[in-house]
Amino acid sequence: MKKILLASLIGLAATHAVAQEEIKFAMEATYAPFEYVDENNEIQGFDVDLANALCDVIDAKCSFHNQPFDSLIPALKFRRYDAAISGIDITEQRLQAVNFTDAYYDNSAAFVSLKDKVASQEALKGKRVGVQNGSTHQSYLTDEMVGVTAVPYASYQDAFIDMQNGRIDSVFGDTAVVAEWFKKNDNLAYVGDQVTNTEYFGNGFGIATNKDNQELVDKLNAALKTVKENGQYQQIFDKYFGE
Repeated sequence: MKKILLASLIGLAATHAVAQEEIKFAMEATYAPFEYVDENNEIQGFDVDLANALCDVIDAKCSFHNQPFDSLIPALKFRRYDAAISGIDITEQRLQAVNFTDAYYDNSAAFVSLKDKVASQEALKGKRVGVQNGSTHQSYLTDEMVGVTAVPYASYQDAFIDMQNGRIDSVFGDTAVVAEWFKKNDNLAYVGDQVTNTEYFGNGFGIATNKDNQELVDKLNAALKTVKENGQYQQIFDKYFGE
């Protein structure tokens, strides 16, 4: 009888292990504090902690995959990954290609330059501004700032290095990411006010999925609601943005 009971318990455990869903998240992991690779070569950050919390609620296993930012949406369309969480602005243009969850982070954008380099956003005309390739920042510069040259980079790390070395005049990125640079460099200055044009920014970051995977969107939205209500979201937020 004990052997039968033990076999039944083992069978139940095995069934649960097989049934547990895996959600494969794609992200571009050079975008601290949202995602970055630590000294142990592990992907960390606000988006990672939030995704893990959502997976706990869903009873799913999370895995994270570092990909170029401009490949994230194509990868979802071809079903290489289940979702992308990488500081992705929700925009009408992107909604034509992928689905988004509810916004999980309110965002804005900012220009930064070396001190005394650029006096105002109007003074950026005729200058070179670094952006991440495939980002809403690139679209905004191209569409809205005539005379400004958008210089695309695979990562903002590369853009920041080029700005320090004088190859470009400014970098345009998300405010929270730009703020991280100020912690490590006292020779930086904001150029003008934050940008919240809702065609490009201000709608929040969302988790993107394939257009046909509304079931996953619904699960993630329900889990997001849970972690906000139980205080876990605030704990994660304070860990990265509480200062």
